[in-house]
Amino acid sequence: MYYVYILYSLKCQKYYAGYSENPENRLENKHNAGMVIATRNCYPYELKAKKAFASEKEAMAEERRIKKMKSRKYIEYLLNENW
Repeated sequence: MYYVYILYSLKCQKYYAGYSENPENRLENKHNAGMVIATRNCYPYELKAKKAFASEKEAMAEERRIKKMKSRKYIEYLLNENW
């Protein structure tokens, strides 16, 4: 099972979307450890939401769709709709 997850940085007040088999582990061992270039400058992050997908391909497609929107409002809409 793969998950698409949304992180939030209080430091930079930014959202980040990604996918992983274990979002909690990735958050602690990669994002909050400064190991991911895209999130390095704004950690620590907190996990705001995650959604399960049956395959890696589906999770990648959803992550790509969210990132293509390039919209904070859209991510906040997803969070408010209990995505």
